[in-house]
Amino acid sequence: MTLQTPQPPPSALRAVLAALDDESTHSRPVAAVLRHTPGPLLPAHPLAVYVLEGPSLATARRTGWRFLIKHGTAGVVAAAEVAESPGAGHTFAHFAAGPYLDSTVHALRQAWQLAQGTRVRRQPRLLSMPGHYATALWLSGPQPGGADDLLIPLSPAPLGVTAHRVYQAGELLTALDRPEVDGAPLLLGRG
Repeated sequence: MTLQTPQPPPSALRAVLAALDDESTHSRPVAAVLRHTPGPLLPAHPLAVYVLEGPSLATARRTGWRFLIKHGTAGVVAAAEVAESPGAGHTFAHFAAGPYLDSTVHALRQAWQLAQGTRVRRQPRLLSMPGHYATALWLSGPQPGGADDLLIPLSPAPLGVTAHRVYQAGELLTALDRPEVDGAPLLLGRG
């Protein structure tokens, strides 16, 4: 497998660079790390962001781009997300911090390791699954419909899903649709 690193649209990159230069975007608590990081902050590892809106990857809709923000040798210190705006290109949405940063870097490393020694081309994307409270690195394959796509759930993963395990897309989506604990359906609100 080889990874085809996506090229973000120029308007997405411009939106992130403008937000990094704008002190007012650093005022929110989640952006505190940006205020206290001396030196240049650089956007890296652009990933198209898709939101799953149904039972299969065919229902996923691209909503924007996420860039990991690096600070020199300190590594990734934040993420910046830009949203697609009809007719206006891209607009800065927000900065993010938390466990998904390190988890995304870890999943990207896994993807690069998977890419060694195989000829299947895959494109890394970020898949948000709000109905399942989950996010995954989506390794989109060459076949339309997602039959050979892979998903690497980011940590923290929902109950019954192993973070950083490489799943066939259909396998993970089926598992998310039928949560079970010890072979019995998970019933919430019962005690």
